[in-house]
Amino acid sequence: MSAGNPVAGGLRQTGHLLSLAATTVRDTFRRPFQVRELIEQFWFLASVTILPAALVSIPFGAVIALQVGSLAGQLGAQSFTGGASVLAVIQQASPLIVALLIAGAGGSAICADLGSRKIREELDAMAVMGVSPVQRLVVPRVLAAMAVSVLLNGLVSVVGTLGGYFFNVLLQDGTPGAYLASFSALAQLPDLYVSELKALVFGFVAGIVAAYRGLNPRGGPKGVGDAVNQTVVVTFLLLFLINVVITAVYLRVIPQKGA
Repeated sequence: MSAGNPVAGGLRQTGHLLSLAATTVRDTFRRPFQVRELIEQFWFLASVTILPAALVSIPFGAVIALQVGSLAGQLGAQSFTGGASVLAVIQQASPLIVALLIAGAGGSAICADLGSRKIREELDAMAVMGVSPVQRLVVPRVLAAMAVSVLLNGLVSVVGTLGGYFFNVLLQDGTPGAYLASFSALAQLPDLYVSELKALVFGFVAGIVAAYRGLNPRGGPKGVGDAVNQTVVVTFLLLFLINVVITAVYLRVIPQKGA
């Protein structure tokens, strides 16, 4: 295959991405562990994503509640509005909101930071001194992205559920008792577990893709900007694909309550 073959290039980049993921997992258990870097990255990612997550989750929960409530009314199943709305928020909307924020805000920042270090040859200097850039810089950022994703998922689930509750009760004349009763009738703990699992995987993938593109910019400062754009696009595509796979496996393996 020639070097200009796009298929060969795509396979090569996929291999390098998987190699970086494996190296990151391996170096996570190596010492010394970069605790300070992890705390700093966790705080940074949390600071740029918490407020947008809370603000986005309210209209998401409201739209889902209004749409599900309207559809349930047409089908004569108003009593299940609460359960259906909350399940949609927890299983689908919350992880996807987390994916968009982690990839868009967190991933782009990670990529820009590592890319700027790369073009300033800081990473090459670290390698010459025997310091692994993956262990020193990538591992803390990936772990921070995973931790923030899990916590954000819980925040979005709570805020989205409360938003859907108030909009259902206030705008669709729903009753609080029926909303809560339908939720307890349809929801189960594995729904929350799979939501948190999605968030954990999304954080790992977003961190790895951002780190890979940041470690391999092309063309100086302009290449860093292009790498940031590619990070967001590629991460979105991967996360939506992973969401479909996890959801399909979950619905196939775990029996749904009330089915």
